[in-house]
Amino acid sequence: MSLTYEAVIFDLDGVICHTDRYHYKAWKALADRLGIYFDPEINNRLRGVSRMESFEIILENCDRVMTAEEKLAYITEKNNRYKELLKEMSPEDLSEEVKRTLISLRKEGLKLAIGSSSKNAELILSRIGLGGFFDAVSDGNHISRSKPDPEVFLKAAESLRIPPEKCLVVEDAKAGLEAAIAAKMDCAAIGDAAESDLGTYRLGRFGQLIQICISPDGVPRA
Repeated sequence: MSLTYEAVIFDLDGVICHTDRYHYKAWKALADRLGIYFDPEINNRLRGVSRMESFEIILENCDRVMTAEEKLAYITEKNNRYKELLKEMSPEDLSEEVKRTLISLRKEGLKLAIGSSSKNAELILSRIGLGGFFDAVSDGNHISRSKPDPEVFLKAAESLRIPPEKCLVVEDAKAGLEAAIAAKMDCAAIGDAAESDLGTYRLGRFGQLIQICISPDGVPRA
């Protein structure tokens, strides 16, 4: 049976696993210390963007002008706290459906990659039992422009040696869908992103990826 795609590139947070609560705790602790208002709605705006861009969004509620050096120090503080919180993660944070689907996709002969703006992708993957599982990991350590710029996905495709048009991106954030489109890649929207009309496909559950990659007929299109 022929495959529709040759590779699948996954966002990490919100797709393979969920680290939102750890990001929120770390940003909330920093915002509280600086006396800046921060809530879950603001936290949701930070999904898929870089650490510095996230801090700039948080600073919209701050009248204080900070130097570049101060900003760097604060986001480093946040990341150190976040990495400590990530130690609470374990293979139990990887759902059985995601695990089964990843194994099935690999058995079908697909290349699998991570395309994430996070600089902690390798750490997270190791904590949930997927260290070394993916054929390529393109993350915040390898890019200079975060989503919606397509760089992270293009670098993943380049590492896999697969043409962009043969790659399917799986994303849960609008910025990620926009990045996939800019990379000339089809995209499957899941979670909050499934409410958007930007995705090529709209996933109700992760396991639908198997059907999409083998035969897209009958899979909801956005």
